[in-house]
Amino acid sequence: MSYTAAELESYLEFAIHLAKLAGPVILEGFNSRFSPERSALLVKKGNTADLVTEWDQKVEKLVRAEIAEKMKTHSFIGEETVAGGEECSLTDAPTWIVDPIDGTTNFVHGFPFVAISIGLTINQEPVVGVIYNPILNQLFSAAKGQGAYLSKIEENPREQGHRLPLSYPHPAPPLPSLSMALVAGEYGSDRKTDVIDPKVKSMRNLSARDTSSLAPGRAVGHAHGIRCLGSATMNMMAVAQGQIDVYWEVGCWEWDVCAGIIIVREAGGVVVDGCGRDVTEGQLLTGRRFLVIRGCCGEDGSTSPEASSAAQKNIIQEVWSIVEDIDLPRK
Repeated sequence: MSYTAAELESYLEFAIHLAKLAGPVILEGFNSRFSPERSALLVKKGNTADLVTEWDQKVEKLVRAEIAEKMKTHSFIGEETVAGGEECSLTDAPTWIVDPIDGTTNFVHGFPFVAISIGLTINQEPVVGVIYNPILNQLFSAAKGQGAYLSKIEENPREQGHRLPLSYPHPAPPLPSLSMALVAGEYGSDRKTDVIDPKVKSMRNLSARDTSSLAPGRAVGHAHGIRCLGSATMNMMAVAQGQIDVYWEVGCWEWDVCAGIIIVREAGGVVVDGCGRDVTEGQLLTGRRFLVIRGCCGEDGSTSPEASSAAQKNIIQEVWSIVEDIDLPRK
């Protein structure tokens, strides 16, 4: 399916409109957590690490209704819609993919890394992304081929915002190896032993120095550190800004990453399969394995696209040589 730059611009404006609708609702819920009338906390499928509140459901209902009214021919995939049992599949048709509150556990505890994630795919490729954290008043936005921006919700992103990465207009700094990197990762909500153990092992080896306990051919990263913000969207936006160098996670869903993928890419970063598999755009988005690398220049300071791509590929290969190959089901 073909589309024009003007159409993408109109979709981006609509996504920002959706964020403006949702922001006050999220903020109201966040600020009500200490009140006697605070909402009940729900647990998905008996898993106390996978939370949902009435605010998640309220925000998704609001956003979905607006999309249904204004974008009648477009499809919709939402976290709470899928959690409610509705069958949603990714096709080539324009599809809005929404996480109403990414970082629900943060939301419940008052940790301010919380955001609505609004992505649009066409031909199964993310082409528009808006991520809004109303607690910190950070609006991240991008459309394919038009750059990525950080602004406040009341600002025009291109006129008053800051183009990403934050080093712009200067080149992004080099990223010669994992040993010079700050890495983000998460335990995730699936805490079954066969899922969490290889994740923990991977995180350990990304930061470890000693290879003596590893299987032959495996490596360690000796990274500067590991950070967990508790939100896939916020981790990805830290990469887009250039604050985090590498983000690796297995277990995310398409609503967690759709908007983030296009924002990271427009900020000069790359997003690939987290475990080294060769995948299509649609398979990447729905595969639940993600490796995100920030924009960078070559080790010699070269800012050519070829030098930047080569430097990112070196980091990708280094991560793939370290992490476990984890396969999580869709159901």
